[in-house]
Amino acid sequence: MSQPVEVDVVIVGGGLAGLAAARRLDRAGVEWLLVEGSDRIGGRVTTDIVDGWHLDRGFQVLNTAYPRIPALIDIQALDMRYFTSGVLVRHGADLHRLVNPLSEPLSAAATLTSGVGTLSDRLKFAALATRCATLPAAKLLEARETTTQEMLRKAGLSHRMIEEVLRPFLSGIFADRSLDTSSHVFSMILRSFARGRMGVPAAGMAALPAAIAGPLPYPQLLIGARTLSLGPGMVVTEGGEIHCKAVVVATDPATAAELLPQLPVPDMHGLTTFYFGADQAPLDEPTLVLDGDRREIIANTVVVSNAAPEYAPSGKSLIAASVVGVSAPSAASETVIRVELSRMYGVSAEPWELLEVASIPQALPSARGPQANLRKPVNLGDGLFVAGDHRDSPSIQGALAGGWRTAGAVLAWLGARVPA
Repeated sequence: MSQPVEVDVVIVGGGLAGLAAARRLDRAGVEWLLVEGSDRIGGRVTTDIVDGWHLDRGFQVLNTAYPRIPALIDIQALDMRYFTSGVLVRHGADLHRLVNPLSEPLSAAATLTSGVGTLSDRLKFAALATRCATLPAAKLLEARETTTQEMLRKAGLSHRMIEEVLRPFLSGIFADRSLDTSSHVFSMILRSFARGRMGVPAAGMAALPAAIAGPLPYPQLLIGARTLSLGPGMVVTEGGEIHCKAVVVATDPATAAELLPQLPVPDMHGLTTFYFGADQAPLDEPTLVLDGDRREIIANTVVVSNAAPEYAPSGKSLIAASVVGVSAPSAASETVIRVELSRMYGVSAEPWELLEVASIPQALPSARGPQANLRKPVNLGDGLFVAGDHRDSPSIQGALAGGWRTAGAVLAWLGARVPA
């Protein structure tokens, strides 16, 4: 389509935050245009289909308890495929199971005697999860802010429980092995995990941004239009100038700071996902496997196709292994990952085909304390706004909520400028 020369609001960036902002502005009847520099919407939430394999841009899951989801999509229409609510922890020669006591109360009793941590540990963690799941979110955010690690210790959890279960599990979520992430962020994430289910759409995670964009008028999504610069009342793309009343920058944090020099660049955490294809699954259930032996190489691994058979060609299995940080893939790193996967699953990973190594240097913004208010200002003045999980919490929920909140700020600003 030809690029408009004037519109009320220009949204720069077609990731989850930009799409959520577009949905709210569209619902309010505001004239908007979204410009996305790449050849597709979704940002990092995308899926490559290669020879019948569905490879998400790094291992990602959608949590059904994210509060912003119901307002934007019908989750049933995504044809979700779910992982089990618990985890398996590799400790020596054995795999030990821990389940979510809120989602599987009948199975929880069996895990009280599993070989992970102590009975006291499991009861205390169940109490912590229950508290986060049942208290109002505002009440959780009123608690004194500390680090995730300190919060776990103050809950009375043992060093072994933290190191063998919670550090590998949470490091894969936050991309932060130190667990310096704010306790407020952890409380909200634990709340969602305790209340919801984790899964992926049958068609891949790209189905999520596609569903959010579905109700939007397609001509107002300008794909492949790279933004060169912007300022109050104007966005300049490779196609020329667009004049507007307000600009929403909904790009990744680094690009946002390039376009808006007054915006600080948050520290970013990286993640790497190794995808392997196998003729036979090393495990017969869709359960996340953690390394309880404290090797600190693989944070977690899962047979994705056990949950979503559509992710693999018929008769094949797709295994994902997540590593905190990024490094250039090499024969040496691949060998190490295969050795670790062989140990964690108890079967040889040597015959598996390496399909892809997804290295994402800026996977998630750091959320070290003090975060104070998780919701950082989005109105920068002069009709310039910013949206994204770096202004809220580092998660899919943070991106969606951030985009929605920013659109609300734009609407308030536009309304204030309209004479009575």
